[in-house]
Amino acid sequence: MDTENSIRQAIRCLFLIAFISRNHAAVVNIKTKGAKGDGISDDGKAIVSAWKEACGGPAPSSLLIPPGTYKAFPPIDLIGPCKGPITINATGATVKAPPELEKFTTTYWIAIRNVSKLTMIGGTYDGQGQQAWKKNLCPDGGTGSCPLPVSLQFTYVTNSSLEHVTSADSKFFHMSLVGCDNTRLDHVTIKAPANSVNTDGIQIGLLSGFNITNSIMTTNDDCISIGQGSKNVNIKNIMCGPGDGIGIGSLGRHANEKPVQGIWIKNVTFTGTEHGFRIKTWPTSFPGSVSDLHYEDIIMKNATYPIFIDQNYCPMNNCKNGTASKVKISNVSLRNIKGTSATKVALKFDCSAGAPCENVNLNDINLTYKGPEGGPATSQCANIKPKVIGQVVPPACPH
Repeated sequence: MDTENSIRQAIRCLFLIAFISRNHAAVVNIKTKGAKGDGISDDGKAIVSAWKEACGGPAPSSLLIPPGTYKAFPPIDLIGPCKGPITINATGATVKAPPELEKFTTTYWIAIRNVSKLTMIGGTYDGQGQQAWKKNLCPDGGTGSCPLPVSLQFTYVTNSSLEHVTSADSKFFHMSLVGCDNTRLDHVTIKAPANSVNTDGIQIGLLSGFNITNSIMTTNDDCISIGQGSKNVNIKNIMCGPGDGIGIGSLGRHANEKPVQGIWIKNVTFTGTEHGFRIKTWPTSFPGSVSDLHYEDIIMKNATYPIFIDQNYCPMNNCKNGTASKVKISNVSLRNIKGTSATKVALKFDCSAGAPCENVNLNDINLTYKGPEGGPATSQCANIKPKVIGQVVPPACPH
């Protein structure tokens, strides 16, 4: 009996040790790696060192950026795979990029790659982009610094979440997510002034199962930009403006682009944006498709072009003359969209003559115009025959 009891006690101890190991995450504080937190010294190397220890240590693990102000010189490469779930906790902390472009040798500031089950909590990531915006000649088709560095670049970060994270004054895009399947963003704040340049909020592509909720975005360009290969995307409870709305594309400029399919956008308020929703495809394009799009419960507050399908997208008129766009847009529903347009053309559907828009449903839309030109809002249509359900103001594609 004594032997049996001893064996049982030994087994219990082993289970207890295993339980403690599983439930006591290793926390690596960047200050133990030499971070000063004075807002002047370069704490980037300390962040990378802490990440390597946490990522390579027993799971679950955590990188801690305690409250304070840290300057981090690029590149900040946080590379996986890690041994298991990992957390970056920066609650109460501000991490600042150097303002000078000459400090950057890469097209990003902070890059997280090849990680599964990342949880990123809190923190303000300040790109200090004011100097860089003056050197960004991309909108003018110039040859200056184009593109500038993205603040937060996520590549193949899967089954992950970002919560209560703020990105401020990026030099270029705030966040880029590519290949980030099953990733959730909640209570994210994007902020840059309206006079910043190309400061897209969140750009996504080549992913499936992306959710962004309860977030606020004030910027110069797209609040959210949806690129090729985006599938099963849910966007809900978003405040967007100023900025350029939520855009799909541009698409069709390159061969073998992946379809965009399954986009649900609900309960979004656009305030003073250039566009509300826009789909952009290039003329003389390669084949592609955009399908299964759902826009619902939307408020437009003085959006310049509230709803715009643009299959002749050609910035700076830099396009070859030729055939119509080969990108097919189909199965689109727009329901319960209300508010005001800053221009008379509140609904503009410029679809492709070569691949007309199909199965577009308009249900309960009321967009009014009260600008200096006077008169009611109008619609413009080409190569589309939408199905109208309920009241639609302005009348869509009148014959």
